[in-house]
Amino acid sequence: MVVDSAWAALVLVLGLLPEEGSDNTGWRAAVATVVAVVLPLLMVFRRRFPDLTVAAAIAIGLTQVALDVTPAISSIAYLVFAYTGAAFGGRWTSRAALAAGLLAGPLVFWRLDPEKATRMPDGDISYVEYSVPEALFFGGMMTTPFILCWAWGRLTRVRRAYLVELEDRAARLERERDAQAKVAVAAERARIARELHDVVAHNVSVMIVQADGAAYVLDNSPQQAKEALGTIASTGRQALVEMRRLLGVLRTADTKGEEYVPQPGVEELPELLDQVRTAGLQVDFATSGDPRELPRGVELTVYRIVQEALTNVRKHGGPDVHARVAVDFGERELAVLIEDDGRGSTDEQLAAGGTDGQGHGLIGMRERVGMVSGSLDVGPRPGGGFRIRAVLPLKAAH
Repeated sequence: MVVDSAWAALVLVLGLLPEEGSDNTGWRAAVATVVAVVLPLLMVFRRRFPDLTVAAAIAIGLTQVALDVTPAISSIAYLVFAYTGAAFGGRWTSRAALAAGLLAGPLVFWRLDPEKATRMPDGDISYVEYSVPEALFFGGMMTTPFILCWAWGRLTRVRRAYLVELEDRAARLERERDAQAKVAVAAERARIARELHDVVAHNVSVMIVQADGAAYVLDNSPQQAKEALGTIASTGRQALVEMRRLLGVLRTADTKGEEYVPQPGVEELPELLDQVRTAGLQVDFATSGDPRELPRGVELTVYRIVQEALTNVRKHGGPDVHARVAVDFGERELAVLIEDDGRGSTDEQLAAGGTDGQGHGLIGMRERVGMVSGSLDVGPRPGGGFRIRAVLPLKAAH
């Protein structure tokens, strides 16, 4: 309304300026003044009430023609309402604006009673009426601005509807993608909770066995009992760390009756690589640093990352692909690198969040790495192929 009010004020000022040689005198001049005031006022509210303002403008225009009130500068507002009816009005308002625009030129040309000046042989000026073809031509020329404004408004309506449809489609796709991501994350968290259940259960079982053993040898072998108590303390601290890491993702659903199996770790990686080689994928394996016992959560994370990465290599790497797995035992962190020289993944798959087309692969990796407060870096390799590098924090080696 601010923009429309500014244009309306300009039209109002121009419409109220005195016009020299105007045919409007007496009561026609009063009518012309009223028209010059009402049309800008309608322009202010044309977007909020398009149907009403366009209908009022058409009525004012017909009244002006019927009363033979000569058009003034303020009549430029009629072009604005031709645009308004097509751009913002309803179906019938748009049609009415088109019909009024088609009739505007011929009606005004007819009401002006036009005559053309012709110089006679004796030098005098004679005024004769236009012929029918000439009248049709000039009437059509006067109608052209109205039709152009109406077509511009129609184009604006179509473009606005197209943009609304695109925004709605984008919002719908975003909601669907968010829903799929939430389902994938929930399923992955439930699977992580199921797999890591045995990690905490194993630690608690060790503590119970060591406690029973310590009680049994307490009187006869205090040294063995002391060693058992030390094992209980170490295992308890490790179990507490694992429970804190898992507290945010452990599911609340009833797990009674579900089957839990021992979880693999870094020591089982050679067996995993042998299975991958049997499936036809060439894989090199290398370790560096000082191998040592790791927390079960880190062990499982490393195993699952390597397993998922090699699965994606088989899916997306193409024929004759070669992969390399490297595990580096640092002082305070464990680095796992999986890279291949295959086709890699497309930008669309990376944008979706994973290499399997739906984003579930990397979602699972990120969930696992986040469980142990690590970092994950994925992307294409220079020269071709794909690269996954995970860094998992560790306690300093003693």
